Amino acid sequence: MSHSTTTISAMPMSHSPSSSSSTPSGSSKSSTSSDKKAWVDPASLPKHGDISSVSGNAPDYVKQLNYNTFFSYGVGVEDSFGYEVGKQVKFVDVSVDRKLERQGRLEATTVAEVTVTKHMLNGAGMLHGGCVAYLIDNTPLVVLGLVQNVNGVGVTQAMNVLFHSPAPLGTVLSITSTSVSLGGRVMTSRCEILDKNSGRAIASAFLNKMQPNMSKL
Repeated sequence: MSHSTTTISAMPMSHSPSSSSSTPSGSSKSSTSSDKKAWVDPASLPKHGDISSVSGNAPDYVKQLNYNTFFSYGVGVEDSFGYEVGKQVKFVDVSVDRKLERQGRLEATTVAEVTVTKHMLNGAGMLHGGCVAYLIDNTPLVVLGLVQNVNGVGVTQAMNVLFHSPAPLGTVLSITSTSVSLGGRVMTSRCEILDKNSGRAIASAFLNKMQPNMSKL
């Protein structure tokens, strides 16, 4: 379904360097919720990924911090779940558009690609449903959060996935994720995974994330 968009070619975004969130020695530990730093600051994460081939109108620093967040939390260290899959994921487009039909609200979209390998298969030799959920869990909310100077990194609350067709070994997956809403606590995105070469739908989903309760971390 086609919608009219106004592409933002020069978005007035500022990148604020991360600041320390530690409590100064001798100071009171009590603070209001507004004083708390973002749970995850993408600017504080190690640099990962190569943005030289990533298209889209998002600023380079947003593309880089999106990669940093994905590798730090979606991929993790070598023994982490999903490492073999996640390290192969490549972002090919990171964009932010102002949607005219949504009263000018900003919408972020990320497009990533990965080829189905043996690490992604079930016993029938097809893309595992759990791997599909893992790929969907990467969202463009980090990008939208960076653009709006709010925390777009959260924990998954709910995921509604539709499986449309199998994907055998060697299938090149195109994963398009688009922001739906970014509230103060709850945020939503949608995702569509296609066979890049045939255009066949593999899976689609809606994903809810939320900011964790700081007192429980």
